[in-house]
Amino acid sequence: MSRKMKNKVIPNLRIERIAAEGKCVAHHEGKVVFVQNTAPGDLVDVRINRGKSSFMEGEAIRFHEYSKDRIEPFCSHFGTCGGCKWQHINYDLQKNYKRQQVVDQFERIAKVEIPEVLPILGSAKTQYYRNKLDFTFSNNRWLTREEINSGAQFERNSLGFHIPKMFDKIIDIDHCYLQGNISNEVRIAVRDFALEQSLSFYDIRNQVGLLRNLIIRTTSTGESMVIVQFGEDDTVSVNKVMEFLHQKFPQITSLLYIINLKKNETFNDLDVVTSSGKDYIEEEMEGLKFRIGPKSFYQTNSEQAYELYKVAREFADLQGDEVVFDLYTGTGTIANFVAKNAKQVIGIEYVEAAIEDAKLNAKVNGIENTQFYAGDLKDILTEDFVRNHPKPDIVITDPPRAGMHEDVVKMLLKLEAPKIVYVSCNPATQARDVAWLSEKYSVDKIQPVDMFPQTYHVENVVRLTLKP
Repeated sequence: MSRKMKNKVIPNLRIERIAAEGKCVAHHEGKVVFVQNTAPGDLVDVRINRGKSSFMEGEAIRFHEYSKDRIEPFCSHFGTCGGCKWQHINYDLQKNYKRQQVVDQFERIAKVEIPEVLPILGSAKTQYYRNKLDFTFSNNRWLTREEINSGAQFERNSLGFHIPKMFDKIIDIDHCYLQGNISNEVRIAVRDFALEQSLSFYDIRNQVGLLRNLIIRTTSTGESMVIVQFGEDDTVSVNKVMEFLHQKFPQITSLLYIINLKKNETFNDLDVVTSSGKDYIEEEMEGLKFRIGPKSFYQTNSEQAYELYKVAREFADLQGDEVVFDLYTGTGTIANFVAKNAKQVIGIEYVEAAIEDAKLNAKVNGIENTQFYAGDLKDILTEDFVRNHPKPDIVITDPPRAGMHEDVVKMLLKLEAPKIVYVSCNPATQARDVAWLSEKYSVDKIQPVDMFPQTYHVENVVRLTLKP
């Protein structure tokens, strides 16, 4: 972008629609202009901060007219915190845009014939729907422009979320509308206790400090897990924090901590210490119990996960005598959920700890017709594996955002299972994979599911049927 364009202000730009990743779109002199934190129908002045030959990106610096579809954001952190970027758009419109996102991705990327995309399944809860949140301690709290200009001194220790695109700046959260139960109370209490006790908050840039990370997990059954990550192996201070939490919140059913002296917050390779209670919590779905450990993956909207899995089961249309391959099975939630309707379910997942959870969940529920294998899917789902296992009648696949590895898609084309049910958290990579699979499969059902209200993210379920 030329220097004369950067910081240029384009006046009276009418916002037209919402595009990928939640950005809004306008046009100026033949170029697309992407603008954050606006709504279709807004009339704004936009300051350009980035661009190329075919597009520009900018921020709205003045609103002349507000969209009729705007609503008042409910969170005081809206616009700074990057968690709920669509609070200013009414929920019905959010759902419409998410469904349209699926349509656009399939038309633009998959380029295959598709049926009409079904109306999106909305979430019953649009606030307090998450069962897991990660908060970061920092000694470098984000200051607003007003705070900086005031010249006053402010407490710089904070506990909250990363400012978008700034790894070392944390916004101190007063109240978060994403997670209910005891989440807000625990976060505020541990932050205030640490300040009173003069415990050090983590210096993200220099990687020193005691308090590093706080993870809170809850279930619909009322259980809760709290995990504190410490950046120093200081037994006295660690015990002080954990004893405070135990005394203040006796209802916490799983209170854990981790000593993490690494340069990142991942802890799959670290020991998790049980301070009090159990080392897991339990979620329930249709009478099935699912144990969730500190390293377990579980869909972060429990109630809507149930709706999602029901769609997958309905699309599979199991009659009781089928062999099902469940790829990217995670902790075996879908595999165990559909097992009662199938002859056998074989789950594959690259995270070994997740497979151990899957096996445990099958045992806890008395499910005896599941088998689970750990390893990279492209290395496990080979011709040797297929020769030594029953041929699948149905494949259910729920890959990460990057979609399926091309070698996995090639093996699916060789397997020629009559049906594939593809669950995805990223319709773009899903559409790419569907394009690859279209060599032998046609799409006959598409069902978007909203797992994350107030955000642009959308889950999508597609059923593919083997061509004659």
